[in-house]
Amino acid sequence: MSESPFKLNRTRIFILAMGALVVLIGISMMMGGLGSYQELREAANAAREPVAEPAGQ
Repeated sequence: MSESPFKLNRTRIFILAMGALVVLIGISMMMGGLGSYQELREAANAAREPVAEPAGQ
């Protein structure tokens, strides 16, 4: 009896991991990348901070 063609070995696990990494990078790029995520975090933090009232009013 020969081995199953679907049995996971070290090489196939590595290829699957690299494929998953490529998919994650692709999704990240489609969503705007890490720079947009940082800008979104900064905007969310700025929205939580109280805004100073203008002095003339």
